[in-house]
Amino acid sequence: MRILLLDDDAFMLELLADMITELGPHTVLRETDGRRALIELRLRPPELVICDLSMPVMDGIDFLRLAAVQQYRGCMVLLSGIDSAVLRTASRLAEAQGLVILDALAKPLGAETLADLITRAAGRCAAPAAAGPGSPAS
Repeated sequence: MRILLLDDDAFMLELLADMITELGPHTVLRETDGRRALIELRLRPPELVICDLSMPVMDGIDFLRLAAVQQYRGCMVLLSGIDSAVLRTASRLAEAQGLVILDALAKPLGAETLADLITRAAGRCAAPAAAGPGSPAS
């Protein structure tokens, strides 16, 4: 499975990437900037995006909005150290914009929770097609 991790915390990115690598032969992409992550969604869409909500420059809410505009069709997991009510609201907002939200969870993720998410994603999340020349997302 192709998985994109988006978090401004480099330590958190490496921790999640290491945990995912231990769970199987997944391709793990890491981004600290939502703008570069949007390019990945368009050019090489992952089946699963794990996205932090609280980031500088482009926060997770803006990233979700722009991912919906690009018509990203893979699954997303929202992560944050902020209040759980904010996570639930962000999840509902993203779903209302047409995104598939697999879950919205507080940081940090445990290995068992991450394994469960990847198992659920494997059964539910299809690999979206990359945007080619002349497609609406390009």
